[in-house]
Amino acid sequence: MSILITGATGTIGSLITTRLAEKGAEAKALVRQPGKRDFPVGVTEVVGDLTDVASMRAALASVRTLFLLNAVTPDEVTQALITLNLAREAGIERIVYLSVIHADRFTNVPHFTGKHTVERMLESLDMPATILRPAYFMQNELMVRQTIQDYGVYPMPIGSAGVSMIDARDIADIAVAELLRRDRAPAALERLTLELVGPRALTGAAVAQTWGSALGREVVYGGDDVAAFETQMASFGPGWLAYDMRLMMAGIQAFGMQAEAGTVERLQAILSRPLRSYEDFVREAVGGA
Repeated sequence: MSILITGATGTIGSLITTRLAEKGAEAKALVRQPGKRDFPVGVTEVVGDLTDVASMRAALASVRTLFLLNAVTPDEVTQALITLNLAREAGIERIVYLSVIHADRFTNVPHFTGKHTVERMLESLDMPATILRPAYFMQNELMVRQTIQDYGVYPMPIGSAGVSMIDARDIADIAVAELLRRDRAPAALERLTLELVGPRALTGAAVAQTWGSALGREVVYGGDDVAAFETQMASFGPGWLAYDMRLMMAGIQAFGMQAEAGTVERLQAILSRPLRSYEDFVREAVGGA
């Protein structure tokens, strides 16, 4: 029996497949198109689509453990609920689901509320799963690295409530630890929810200062205007996604993205090492530009 990884060609999924292969686990990577990505030795490519019931039944037929990651799409909830129902039908009792932090609090943000709906299904049907709730990914910043370097402005309107950004590599490592813990257990384990955060909360001004220190020149925070942010996002992506991101940024400004006390220590115990810092991420990003 094997571990099936959905979203296997994306940032988190590709890291997970690589880590599992390194640990000698039998992993299957779900892809919609064959040959899109070269996977490590030991990872089997499986062609399927989360909304194609027949292909997902086939993909889940010989699977012991499931990692479920859904991209932010208009049919995200449909994809997730179909996949989990089919997993339940196949008798899969080892699941790791990638949700989002404060999914129950950002009630007007489509992809947050969608993920909370999936969490409610897992809970109401008492499905044995680990729900991972990551905060804002540090790697999201790579989309605006050029803007920061060219104009000396940090443009993401994250406000001043504090965002404990987490490195995608830490998310992947924690996901792998949970996948292997569940996969190797002699029986289904109790459901668990983990909030995934970085080592400290950051404000827009603090982030700008971090980039400025790494670049050796002044970088300023672009401010809290979410309407301007939506307009910019809509210039190179679909309007529904730009509006979703605007609502998320407004929620971040209102609530922040921070976990309960003791969470950092708990995550570092799982990793057996410190969480990666934002300062180290920025220095790496600047050095690799």
